[in-house]
Amino acid sequence: MRSFQIQDTLGFMKKLLTGEDFDTFLLSEASITTFATFQIDGTFHPDYLPAAETEALADEKSGYTLWRRVRPFFFELTKGKNTPLKFRIIFRLAPHNVERLIAQSGLSVRAEQINGLFLNIHFDGKALTCISGTSMNVFTLDKALEYAWDDMLEKFFQQERIPFLPG
Repeated sequence: MRSFQIQDTLGFMKKLLTGEDFDTFLLSEASITTFATFQIDGTFHPDYLPAAETEALADEKSGYTLWRRVRPFFFELTKGKNTPLKFRIIFRLAPHNVERLIAQSGLSVRAEQINGLFLNIHFDGKALTCISGTSMNVFTLDKALEYAWDDMLEKFFQQERIPFLPG
């Protein structure tokens, strides 16, 4: 687990809400507090969409919806003169990207042993923090996956030009 203190909140929010930078992440859950608190469950319900559209959605077959589907609704909740009082978003790495991380890092863990690789985004009204997390389906003392995920997130922030300080 690693914490990243985001230095440019407005720039990050622009990427999160109007850019495509986070669109390949799956949304586990989100909440935002403005004049009321809104809760979003990222569970994907394929029966809502036409069958032809769900055939191409391999990542969402994992049970969670892609951020790109929810982003416009979350953006609507942030619009206005006032900054949200707080929000929290929990992203999961899509299954094909989990497999890619395992292969690129040369890890001995298998994808089915991983419950999820998470990116928790928290805004408290002033500061924006991102925290990595890993959840395994098996017990292990090996932290190699956790370190690889932390490194991948750091590279992602650098690639997307998101300035941060280690938290």
